[in-house]
Amino acid sequence: MVAFVEEVLPPSLDATAEQPPLFDGTTRLYTAYICPYAQRVWITRNYKGLQDKIKLVPLNLFNRPDWYKEKVYPTSKVPALEHNGKIIGESIDLIKYVDSNFEGPSLLPDDPAKKEYAEELISYSDTFNGAIISSFKGDTAKEAGAQFDYLENALQKFNGPFFLGEISQVDIVYIPFVERFQVFLLEAFKIDITEGRPKLAAWIEEFNKSDAYKQTKADPKLVVEVYTKRFLG
Repeated sequence: MVAFVEEVLPPSLDATAEQPPLFDGTTRLYTAYICPYAQRVWITRNYKGLQDKIKLVPLNLFNRPDWYKEKVYPTSKVPALEHNGKIIGESIDLIKYVDSNFEGPSLLPDDPAKKEYAEELISYSDTFNGAIISSFKGDTAKEAGAQFDYLENALQKFNGPFFLGEISQVDIVYIPFVERFQVFLLEAFKIDITEGRPKLAAWIEEFNKSDAYKQTKADPKLVVEVYTKRFLG
């Protein structure tokens, strides 16, 4: 991992904000501080030491500028990356794109067995997220618990603390969601996801030591507020 540069984060742009110039040679990551999908790409950027190469353009998702949908990215979702005269979206595609098209330490090992396992875990991430979100309306402890058990078991395959031993794309795919689920499940359901899961606890702890990750963390109070409104409202 490269040395971390502490950066002053730009303010989120709302509907009144002017559009930054498009395709002027600057690489921009259109993001939102509350969005776990966007956080995946932001963490990737930081781990690879690309703070000077990829400029953050945070948007206010609750009052986003019209120009974003009209001129930048028609789906209006984040994240999106402006690079080499084109706009690319979808967080998992972007993790892979940034990892292979920019300098900095690789986030995928050469070992074929690890690569194969990485694909399996990355493919499972949507199922993981969906099952936990649907558990909020069901038997939360049992349904969410099964998903965190899946992670606990997955973390045992290689000698951790990360899924493939060293930090990789897989960890970055999961951490933004685990971060939010941990806060929300404790607050709303009094469920501690690390209880009885030492590998998961160590994995979260390891991430929390990392400056590249720490600066990307969402405000826990805001997470609880947004999730309560969205999933329990």
